[in-house]
Amino acid sequence: MAEKDLRINEAIRMREVRLIDGEGAQKGIVPTIEALRMAREAGLDLVEIAPQAQPPVCKLLDYGKYKFDLEKKTRESRKHQKQVRIKEIRMQPKIDGHDLEFKTRHVREFLDEGNKVKVTVRFRGRELAHTELGKVVLDRILEKLEGNFLLERAAQMEGRTMSLLLNPKGTKARKG
Repeated sequence: MAEKDLRINEAIRMREVRLIDGEGAQKGIVPTIEALRMAREAGLDLVEIAPQAQPPVCKLLDYGKYKFDLEKKTRESRKHQKQVRIKEIRMQPKIDGHDLEFKTRHVREFLDEGNKVKVTVRFRGRELAHTELGKVVLDRILEKLEGNFLLERAAQMEGRTMSLLLNPKGTKARKG
């Protein structure tokens, strides 16, 4: 739940609420005025944690500390996420053999790092009349990679380019 959705103290307008005290014990259904008085006596805030319930569930807690703990949890969860990037390799349909090897080596490195790779063949001028040459180039790259990938999207034309999208195989990606 986003912290914007939480109402605290006087922002709670319901006549009565289901109250949970600071230790987590159920206090039952209590008038809101009484719950606010109990919160002030304990030096805590009255926070609405389940507004959709009938009556809404409120808890006595230190709102500043609660917000801090929520932010800390989201920061921690972000640390453990792996950012997947899409790397793009561009080439022409009339690419030389050595250049193709070089570009294929880069594709392999990107896949080993755990990135997705978009391999693109750009057509210029009259090359658009022979798009099958671009398909041949993309097929040669797939052969050279020897199945160390998962084909997410097969070769297809997008305007003046033909591209395919590769995913790294498994979760044996190294950290870059």
